[in-house]
Amino acid sequence: MKELFTWRLLKTVAMGQVLSLLICGTAVSCQYLADAGVDTPMFQSFLNYALLLLVYTSTLSTRKGDRSLWQVLRANWWKYLVMGLSDVEANYTVVKAYQFTTLTSIQLLDCFVIPVLMFLSWFFLKTRYKAVHFVAVGVCLLGVGAMVGADLLAGREQGSTQAVLLGDALVLLSAALYAVSNVCQEDTVKRLSRVQFLGMMGLFGTVFSGIQLAVLETQAVAAVPWDLHIALLFALYALCMFALYSFMPVVVRLSSATAVNLSLLTADLFSLFCGVFLFNYNFSVLYVVSFVVIIVGFVMFNAVPAHSALPEEEGEAPERDQVPQGPQGPQEAEAGSTHRLLQHDSAL
Repeated sequence: MKELFTWRLLKTVAMGQVLSLLICGTAVSCQYLADAGVDTPMFQSFLNYALLLLVYTSTLSTRKGDRSLWQVLRANWWKYLVMGLSDVEANYTVVKAYQFTTLTSIQLLDCFVIPVLMFLSWFFLKTRYKAVHFVAVGVCLLGVGAMVGADLLAGREQGSTQAVLLGDALVLLSAALYAVSNVCQEDTVKRLSRVQFLGMMGLFGTVFSGIQLAVLETQAVAAVPWDLHIALLFALYALCMFALYSFMPVVVRLSSATAVNLSLLTADLFSLFCGVFLFNYNFSVLYVVSFVVIIVGFVMFNAVPAHSALPEEEGEAPERDQVPQGPQGPQEAEAGSTHRLLQHDSAL
């Protein structure tokens, strides 16, 4: 037991649940905004990307030489473009899915991110999984099944059924885009640096979300009944998302993108627990069972390390955002074909 429950493993579990709590914060703020008649998902995403731009992109812009913003863009601009576009559209498509399908379908199909992420990690990052990792994923998915069962028993069926197939397709598309974004994140933070990843996410995320905001939500933002309460809810959402994006690369460097997404499966449960007190949801003991099962699966997954071609380090190493010189090596060329993050905002 002492060899299994190492300090690194316990820290990974704890940090993963901090990420889930941050997602829970976005869920609560989104629910209150929805109750106030506010429907501006792209504007909310834009606020997060703008904060990343303000903090991390501006940090890159002050650096000189090979670590400068210009050199980073000149070497890998197209990779970060793919990464930012994938992340923005993943957030948008999962929100749109709520207009066409049910909460139960979204909770189940959103787990599609795990197998897609494992495949992309195997193909591009050369991660090699063992049998225990597949068993652990199965255990986590059983926990999700228990959560969905508790929702059904509690009668908490939400969403729409006007175009279920379209909604389900949007959820699957969102999961695939999240997987691409998360693979890019793992590749960038382990080979280069957290600041470089967040700076590029802030730059391209702000551009793409800003364009969609101008095209799709100008009238919705203008119709928001602005007051101090609404402003504070927007601020809570943006700060939770900013903290999630800032903290997630630290956990990814410590473990892997797949492990982080397994830990995020508990985010819905934290939201449900908050809903019991804030929104009068019916409590079910299956929620507790689901939480325990997901944590057991997460511990199983992290107890046996998977082999990866990327550097494995304890915590976050010093910044290494020098732009690679000369031709790309095999790892870089293969890993660069797809790209990163996430954050899985099941809240919306």
